Amino acid sequence: MSSDQFDSALDLLRRLPPHSTSANLNRICALAPSLTEDLLSSVDQPLQTRQCKKTKRDYLLCDYNRDGDSYRSPWSNEFEPEVEDAEYPSERVRKMEVRMGEGVEVYRELYYEGGVSSVYFWDLDDGFAGVVLLKKTTPKGSSEGGWDSIHVFEAIDRARTAHYKLTSTVILHLSTGNEALGDMDLSGNMTRQIEQDMPVQDDSSHIVNVGKLVEEMELKMRNLLQEVYFGKAKDIVGDLRSIQPLTEARKDKATHQEMINSMKR
Repeated sequence: MSSDQFDSALDLLRRLPPHSTSANLNRICALAPSLTEDLLSSVDQPLQTRQCKKTKRDYLLCDYNRDGDSYRSPWSNEFEPEVEDAEYPSERVRKMEVRMGEGVEVYRELYYEGGVSSVYFWDLDDGFAGVVLLKKTTPKGSSEGGWDSIHVFEAIDRARTAHYKLTSTVILHLSTGNEALGDMDLSGNMTRQIEQDMPVQDDSSHIVNVGKLVEEMELKMRNLLQEVYFGKAKDIVGDLRSIQPLTEARKDKATHQEMINSMKR
């Protein structure tokens, strides 16, 4: 694999519409098969859903529960299709994975009122790591949208504490349109990272600590999207396209300026 090809592929994906990342990624992988593994592990794309054959429950697909063309279900802990010599989390880590999954389900119902969530853990030499996935989409129609959260963390065990490193990515897509206002498409992604030491008594403490970090990070990113990204987009659209007549807009602006000048006197 050429590093120049890999860098060029990443550069190209950054310039293409975010909501078409999956389709464009497949096209690049078809053109350069040698880049497939590295691109799939490096590029964040909207999460795909699959139904567990054993439990009939939906789960989310990502690079962290993938082995070749198979994916491990968090409900049955089995790969679909079956994989020989597949790697599974240890018994201790699997128990934490199940408990964390149950907690994230409650969180998802409270905050998202629906959607799909999945949790995957795996072992490290000096601790464990995992990913918390959340997905919510709206029914397709004149207005549609999707929210994908990907929270990847590492937990390094220390004496009575653990060092956590969390990397969170949110992928957002919104689109709407009608004859009166036309079409609008707003999509993009945001990534933030945090590291923190937290006290640990037993494995249950890890569940509480990771859950707290994920919840706080999601809240910060939601507020940032609402205040900065949506606020800025609203200002830009307001400056480019005025619903009220331009004469009234100029009159309001002149009145506003006149009030400011009178206050300075």
